[in-house]
Amino acid sequence: MLVGGDQAQACLRARLPTRPRMVLVGRSGELDPRWEIAELIGAEHVATLPAAEPWLVDRFAECVPTPVSGGVARIVAVLGGRGGAGASVLAGGLAVTAARARLRTLLVDADPLGGGLDLVLGWEQLEGLRWPALTDADGRVDAPALVRALPSRGDLVVLSWDRGDLLTLPAPAMAATVDAARRGRDFVVVDLPRQLDDAAVVALQATDQAYLVVPAELRATAAAARMVAAAAPHCGTLSVIVRGPAPGRLKAAEVARALGLPLAGTLRPEPGLCRGLERGEAPAADGRGPLATLCQRIVGELTGVPVTGAA
Repeated sequence: MLVGGDQAQACLRARLPTRPRMVLVGRSGELDPRWEIAELIGAEHVATLPAAEPWLVDRFAECVPTPVSGGVARIVAVLGGRGGAGASVLAGGLAVTAARARLRTLLVDADPLGGGLDLVLGWEQLEGLRWPALTDADGRVDAPALVRALPSRGDLVVLSWDRGDLLTLPAPAMAATVDAARRGRDFVVVDLPRQLDDAAVVALQATDQAYLVVPAELRATAAAARMVAAAAPHCGTLSVIVRGPAPGRLKAAEVARALGLPLAGTLRPEPGLCRGLERGEAPAADGRGPLATLCQRIVGELTGVPVTGAA
């Protein structure tokens, strides 16, 4: 609706949490006398472009519907206590499990040296943008547009690295992605690198829960202690998941006690899981086995959504 002829460009209504409000929008020099027009039409704010553009974008963002879970997304981070601990497999399993529970899920690969998390799911052939196309993102990202641009199947969307030239991930790009994910998804899983760069720290600080995967080995526990020292200052909800086998009969409770972390769960050896990954089968996809059982419990506890096993 045009208001005041040449004096105003547009009037818009923005639905805010309490009641509708009207904002008078126009360019500098064109809203004169701006407050008289605002009072005449009942507008509560006057936005003069281009100066008010950031504020106006935020008002539009408040109109975005909340996720189906009834609030902002739950964000989970996964780290490896040492190389090859199985953090990426757990991250993939959590994302697959959440999607099986009909939660709109985003799996984020934050490890530039990980080889691409799409490989863990067997999705390397799916079309869609990878991180190299998004590293210039900053500010507020449109959540629906981001989801449409990424590789997806059903309720699961993945933001991964490709196998091209090695790039660094700017912290603003991660911040924009996490912000969009929290507004537009129900469940977000971030697979973090062991060397925490600025982008990884941004993601870790945004998490609701972080899990450190540690093999039940003495040296792995010693390496994990360094990860705890690096990650704990950025996350107050760090727990440990201990993965077998235990060659020296080191117990999961002993690993947790040595690291000073709560024990979130254990993982028994699962030989069929490794064979399935080599064949391009996503972890926990069939809802069976120790990994699937652990992921079902974690997703259920974090979201309150019942998660069942195999159909």
